[in-house]
Order: sequence, then structure tokens, then C-alpha cells
Amino acid sequence: MYIPSSSITRRQFSLTSLGGLPLFSRLAAEEGWSNMPWTGPSIVRRVYLANKVPGWPRPDVDLKQDIAEIEAHLSELQRRLPGEVEFTGGELLFEGDDIAGWMKQAGDADVILAFNMSTGLGPILEKVLEAGRPVLLFARLYAGHSWTNFTAFSQAGRKADVLASSEFADLDPYVNLFRTIHHMRRSKVLLVSPSSRRRRPEGYTEQFGTSFAFPDYSDLKAAYQAVDAGKARSGAEEFMKAAQKVVEPSASEVVDSMRMYMAIKEMLRQEKANAIAIDCLGGFGRGDLVAYPCIAFSKLNDQGLYGVCECDLHSTMTQLLVTSFSGKPGFVSDPVFDTSRNEVIHAHCVAATQMRGIGAPASPFIIRSHLEDHKGVSLQVLVPAGGTVTVARFADPKKLLLSTGEALGNVDHPRGCRTKIRTRVSDARKFLDVYSSGLHRVVFYGDHVWPIERLGRLTGFQVVHEI
Repeated sequence: MYIPSSSITRRQFSLTSLGGLPLFSRLAAEEGWSNMPWTGPSIVRRVYLANKVPGWPRPDVDLKQDIAEIEAHLSELQRRLPGEVEFTGGELLFEGDDIAGWMKQAGDADVILAFNMSTGLGPILEKVLEAGRPVLLFARLYAGHSWTNFTAFSQAGRKADVLASSEFADLDPYVNLFRTIHHMRRSKVLLVSPSSRRRRPEGYTEQFGTSFAFPDYSDLKAAYQAVDAGKARSGAEEFMKAAQKVVEPSASEVVDSMRMYMAIKEMLRQEKANAIAIDCLGGFGRGDLVAYPCIAFSKLNDQGLYGVCECDLHSTMTQLLVTSFSGKPGFVSDPVFDTSRNEVIHAHCVAATQMRGIGAPASPFIIRSHLEDHKGVSLQVLVPAGGTVTVARFADPKKLLLSTGEALGNVDHPRGCRTKIRTRVSDARKFLDVYSSGLHRVVFYGDHVWPIERLGRLTGFQVVHEI
């Protein structure tokens, strides 16, 4: 029986994280997309909260000295993590003050980093939360008791987390989470489907700030026709040489799929978007798509962009969340349960080749047809074995489903989608009994429980452990 690893600690996360967004910024620069809105540092507005008559921690506390010491630590953090966080603000606000002006200014920040300098700050802390931005309270020792409010904040779905520590280095892993908040707030997702406008992404915009656009299949077709056929042919030849083999598809079908990739990439660039989700099965079946976008999605996910099949909004948002702090592409899957072996096989015809991390060595892959109709082009990626995988999916903007397993490697079987990841879980029967919210789950290599739980607190969604 697989016993899942304990949740990764914040210190381990700080040391092992790939630092997703700096990597994405570099990749964007290489593609000539340097000024895209989802790159760059997170904007963190620091604020100091105090009571005019401190009492605790002591009546004669020197607020200026305490703030100077904190500022020195923040300057050191920014020095160690250049280009990853930009601190703004730094105001000292007193309990009972009118802070309406400050609240308006704070709305521009990705995150508010608050320090309680005394006790008795409940009302002003409530006002800070009303600014609508994620709030992290750093509760130093003997500074005050505001940390007692945060369980209630979490239960109410407020965007707030607390860090109580004597070590300022414990802020380091939160910088990665701040960048994820920035990334999701500045990301733009294209939804291509006859019913994409009815998928109601407004809840995700309200929750995370993500924007959406709804291009038509005709827009995608126009972009496809604009791609240079010779460039697509050269790209297809290079892609086929990189594959272990080509099984069902013809060379012309691979060229069509490569042309589709180039069209989607150009559409993303023009729209200043970094994610696209397409009703691909229906679109190809209806003749709305000239080719399946499986190659496109694989290559986009390998590059720190996002390509998601079946116009799955919830899986798209899950990838934006996890890939942005981990640097690991997501694998949208149709799970297959085997309770006799305590296993779940995750299967789909779309997979990144760099599942262990963007920029990591690519897994071998075979060029195949799409399983459902034996047409077009998809990929069978021979995924790696070993280590923990995190399996997640938003059920809605306020709830994320989460589990972990052990990656046992690739499954080569004629039934089911082309790429299959076999995983061992702690209790497949329990997982099956509580399964809800649609078929898909998204698989990420690595243990990402701790950062997901913290992001749940900071951005106000509930984390539900399925096993």
C-alpha cells in the first residue's frame, strides 16, 4: 500500500521549488514576449498596524525601531531574490484611523504583507481585508494576538493567511506564492467552444483576477491559414525526427498539426494571452478544426504556457495555479481506478514531454493518432516513474480537490488514451467513494500540498483532500 509523503514543509518548498515565474519570464524573453503582463515581479504592499496605546507587547514599545528592523529584513529578502518581488507602501496605520485612502491604493497590489505591532487590532485588520487583496500577516513573537482571527477568516473564505515565526527566512517560500497570485491575476485565457461564453468564467475573474476572451473557430482557422506552409513542414520534420517513431499518422497530418500549433502560438501572442482551452473533440468532429491541437498543447505546456483540451475551464485554472509556483506542467487526465491494486491510472491523448519540470530533460514520445476516432495526431509520452505526484482540480472557483500518489511510470496498453501514468494511492476505494465534480483531474509531478494549502488561504478557496 502506498503511504503518501507528508506535506512538503515551507522550508523544503523554498529550497526545492523551481521558481516558476522567473523561469517563465526567461522563456517569454526567448520568444520575444518580454513585456507580457503575467511575467515580472509580484507587487507586495507592506503595512504596519498598531494601537496608539500599545499595552502588549509593552506600553513603551518603540514602533520606529521595530519597523526599521523589519525593513532591514525585507531589504535583505529582496536582495536575495532579485526581480521576484517589489515591495511598496510601508505605512504605519493606527487602530481607529480612517484608512479609506490607503485601501484604495492597496487595491493595486498583488498581496498585502501586514505586520501587527501591538494587540487590539481586530477592527483595523478587518478594514485591511476589505481592500480585497490577499493578506499575509507576519506575526512576530510577542507582537500581538491578531493571529487568533485567521481560522475564522479561513472558514469564512476570506483571502488571508498568517505566518507566526521568529525567522524572517520563512517568508522566502511565500515569495513564490506571491508570484503565483500575480501570475493568475495577470493571465489571460482564451476559450474556444460553441458554448464557451456559457462556461461562466466570471467566478474565476472575481476570485483570482484572471481575464478571458472567446475567439471563434473561424479566428483559429484564419490564424491557421496565415501560417507559412513551408515553416510548418520544417517544424513537422524536426518533430518527427525527435519522436521514437510515428505509428498511425501520415506526414501530412503531422504537418497540419504543427501548423495548428504555430497558429495557436501566434493567436496567443496577438491576444497577449498565455493559456488556451479548446473544445477539440467536438470541434474536430464537427469540422470546425482542421487538425487536433494535441501537439500544440504539448509544446505550449513544455514552454510555460498552457494548452488544455475539451475547453476544460476548471483544469485550465488548476494548471495556472500549480505550474506557476512549481514550474511543472500539468497532465489533464481521465482517471481509471483499479481498487484491487490500490492504483489509479491517469490517461489522456495530450501530455507535456517535460513533466518533471519545464527545462528538464524531455521524456521519449511516440506520434500516434487520437484514440477516440483513430484520426489526426496525438502523443504517447513515455512518462517517468518515481516520486510523488499531486493530483488536483478546481471544482469551482471556491473549491479545489486534492490528492497525492506515487508515480509508477508509463502504461503501454491498446485501450484507453495514448499517454497513461500509473499511480499508487493510499486508498483507491476511498478515493472512488468520494469522487465528484466531473471526470478530469490534473497530475503534477512532485509534492505540492503545502503551497496549494497556503494559496487556498491567501486567495480564499477551500482545499478538499480526496484521500
